[in-house]
Amino acid sequence: MAEITELIGKARDGDPDASARVFALLYDELRRLAAGQLRGEPAMRATSLVHEAYLKLAHHGALAVNDRGHFFAVAARAMRQIVVDHVRARSALRRGGDLQFAALDTGALHLAAEQRDEDLLALDDALVRLGELDAPLAALVEMRFYGGLELADIAEQIGRSERSLKRDWRRARAFLQHALSAA
Repeated sequence: MAEITELIGKARDGDPDASARVFALLYDELRRLAAGQLRGEPAMRATSLVHEAYLKLAHHGALAVNDRGHFFAVAARAMRQIVVDHVRARSALRRGGDLQFAALDTGALHLAAEQRDEDLLALDDALVRLGELDAPLAALVEMRFYGGLELADIAEQIGRSERSLKRDWRRARAFLQHALSAA
């Protein structure tokens, strides 16, 4: 744990070797996080998502995170953005961006995929609105839902009590359920 914190500090200062080492040390955990992001998203693989997220995080040369918890929060957000972008691109293609003919017997599968995509985009929109109202609640949802972290892990990483996070989690879920039912 101390080694990762030290490497994150070096990466934040622009050391590309430290950034690559952080990625290597946390790779298995990032794959677990990616698998959680891809629930119901068969068109992407966890390995691809991890690598895309790493490229997105390391794009500017310095890894701008403070510690391990912040790293996972930022990685969860990057993965969420990649998955949402992928779903939006696929939805654009369905609306005629890349005309393809499909056999009639695949219609039910396409309808199920379209509904899943619509649900994911509606959740993303609701999460954006939540972030505008209460950024820490939105970050909690990202870490919990997209990052697959337990409340105890999040509490340890952000320095808050698990009990207060449970209250926040209930508030966030209520907001999102209301927003999704209105949509």
